[in-house]
Amino acid sequence: MMNSYKLFRFFSRLITIGLCSGFLANSALSHGADLSDKKIVIAHRGASGYLPEHTIAAKAMAYAMGADYVEQDLVMTRDDRIIVLHDHHLDQVTNVRDVFPDRARKDGKYYVIDFTLAELEKLSVIERFEVSDGQHTPVFKDRFPLEESKFKIHTFEEEIELVQGLNKSMGRDIGIYPEIKSADFHRQEGKDISRAVLKILKAYGYTKKTDKIYLQSFEPPELKRIHDDLLPEMGMDIKLVQLLWPADDGEWIKKKGSIKEIAEYADGIGPKMSMIISEESVVGNIQTTGLVSRAHAAGLVVHPYTFRVENTEIPAYAENYTDLLHIFLFQFGVDGVFTDFTDRTVDFLKSSSK
Repeated sequence: MMNSYKLFRFFSRLITIGLCSGFLANSALSHGADLSDKKIVIAHRGASGYLPEHTIAAKAMAYAMGADYVEQDLVMTRDDRIIVLHDHHLDQVTNVRDVFPDRARKDGKYYVIDFTLAELEKLSVIERFEVSDGQHTPVFKDRFPLEESKFKIHTFEEEIELVQGLNKSMGRDIGIYPEIKSADFHRQEGKDISRAVLKILKAYGYTKKTDKIYLQSFEPPELKRIHDDLLPEMGMDIKLVQLLWPADDGEWIKKKGSIKEIAEYADGIGPKMSMIISEESVVGNIQTTGLVSRAHAAGLVVHPYTFRVENTEIPAYAENYTDLLHIFLFQFGVDGVFTDFTDRTVDFLKSSSK
């Protein structure tokens, strides 16, 4: 484990190097309008290919690498604070079992909503892992080492302030791409996470379509509620994205009228890659579902997820990561991608513009 002084120096070097690279990337892209106006790069949980997901360090690095938008997954604490974490439980990315061994629910999981912010700040955030025979195994073995350094949980407000602060100091206009996680679960626990998130967004100036924000959710009823009720009530009108998951939405999305239904309350869709290109596809024989063209015909942007460079994450129909990006961004014309590797994706778009 790093001591406090070494940790401080580690972050200082990381952010300094990263911000310099971000400045260079920004300079290379600046020629009137950014290329990102056409194809956007969304930093999936930050620079999560290099640092533990949803840590401030990962977000600073993604910003520096030239992301157009930085993603935040949002969950709620017992004392009604909104924090940035992918799951509404803590088991796979923190040391909660060591710090609070007796706080699991009957299902064995440790839920964010059972802890105050002050308690959560005592935890260390680490690279995502799985547990097998009592041993922690990283989900991605070649990423940041497990249980090294001391990353911390932070609030949504803190991340917004990081992005807006860097926008001011760097002279850029990078957006945020928050996701409301498990709104139905929070409602069952007596909390209205959507209203709480919107209050924060409004307080920080994200109120209209032209602002650099997309708000996303996997839950259609909640996204409709936000569109129909909460946004008008709060005097807001921001861009909304309906996330799609094959197991839940795969058959429904194929039905006639499904896309038009989404277009009544959302500005875009965020499908898994397999919902655009069949997993049965191979190099030279790519089978498309037609989802992109249907969405575009309804006036929706399309931002698929998640693009990763690991060989295990490259589908059979793509030769490598560059080929994968070309297929989605230019052959099938998606409007942007969620990626763990912001730098590789920004570099691809830069080289494609030459």
